[in-house]
Amino acid sequence: MSVQPTHPSPDPAAGAAVKAADRAHVFHSWSAQGLIDPLAIAGADGSYFWDYEGNRYLDFSCQLVNTNIGHQHPKVVAAIQEQAAKMCTIAPGFAVDVRSEAARLVAERTPGDLDKIFFTNGGAEAVENAVRMARLHTGRSKVLSAYRSYHGATAAAINLTGDPRRWPSDTASAGVVHFWAPFLYRSPFHAENEAQECERALRHLEDTIAYEGPSGIAAIILETIPGTAGIMVPPPGYLAGVREICDRYGIVFILDEVMAGFGRTGHWFAADHFGVTPDLLTFAKGVNSGYVPLGGVAISAEIAATFDQRPYPGGLTYSGHPLACASAIATINAMAEEGIVENAAAIGENVIGPALREIAERHPSVGEVRGLGVFWALDLVKDKETREPLVPYNASGPANQPMADFAAACKRGGLWPFVNMNRTHVVPPCTVTESEAKEGLAILDEALNAADAHTA
Repeated sequence: MSVQPTHPSPDPAAGAAVKAADRAHVFHSWSAQGLIDPLAIAGADGSYFWDYEGNRYLDFSCQLVNTNIGHQHPKVVAAIQEQAAKMCTIAPGFAVDVRSEAARLVAERTPGDLDKIFFTNGGAEAVENAVRMARLHTGRSKVLSAYRSYHGATAAAINLTGDPRRWPSDTASAGVVHFWAPFLYRSPFHAENEAQECERALRHLEDTIAYEGPSGIAAIILETIPGTAGIMVPPPGYLAGVREICDRYGIVFILDEVMAGFGRTGHWFAADHFGVTPDLLTFAKGVNSGYVPLGGVAISAEIAATFDQRPYPGGLTYSGHPLACASAIATINAMAEEGIVENAAAIGENVIGPALREIAERHPSVGEVRGLGVFWALDLVKDKETREPLVPYNASGPANQPMADFAAACKRGGLWPFVNMNRTHVVPPCTVTESEAKEGLAILDEALNAADAHTA
């Protein structure tokens, strides 16, 4: 079913031309432009991509944890081509078959009564609009978010973000309050078990609300399972506890499922693991595996009713873009027809989880293994007893050498890793096969020797 050759012929001259044009004209995200050396990519298919030198990489990063159905899925490629031949674009104010059907398919899978869909171009815009809806619905201004989080790089989303990418943009943080969400391995509450961590985290959140003034808080936003910040699965009862707190104080509960949604955790949405329905749910990435930019907000009946007679003051030129919606329809249908969500659950439970736990026993650099489906993290440490991270928080330059050595070892072995701070995330496509998963895990196992060399 491949649409591209999986064993391409090397073409170094073409790669050099691509690299030269990139360096001359492309300004890259999150980078010091003079210090980067981007790899020129020639093609991709399924769980792999390759460069112009003929090196092929098993994609254990899923690019930015978004190619959930793998690269170049033929059904989605065909749907984009067919839609382009029919109608490439139309303004969002019209009713269009592909937009309506994409919204229906998303709403069919969201929890509870989240049946109205506002389409955006990506996850950050989804968060921006969810927060705007919450503020308008409640008439309040403050929004609470967790320190260990990432919500996007636009104005409100970056200020809601808890990680260091927020720091240069803190000048626009009015109305944003951060709090500690549960994370037992590095507990801010000195908890000894999940029950204590849950109880103390909820008490901390209630205290934060009390001191900030409940009547001024519009929303609490949480990644259902935080992604870039470390894939920390919340303890049993935590999200239900947040839901109860929000109900008690009239606060809108927003779940950010941009990374965790659409099969990544072995359910359509991570919220399904916890039996919790938010008031607003943001999505992007896996909705169409990033083949065409698309995100959105799933909206509860109560919040949608706020705008029945009152105009919603927000919109985007490309909201519900036909090519993006066509790719979403094909993606969701393919996931359902091919059992892709079920595959993610089975691979996580039967292959990735057990293998990572065995790997952790062999390597002194692996402090903790955590995750669900095809959404896992290894917390790398200098010392398992003290849990000191392998590199300091937000390390760069020489201080980050241990993680750089590990990442280089992965790439030499033919694995493209997802590395952030002192963690490596195991996030292959939801379509990954058992043999591909085992191939990647074997490379990861070997590469961890480079991290072990930096342990105490």
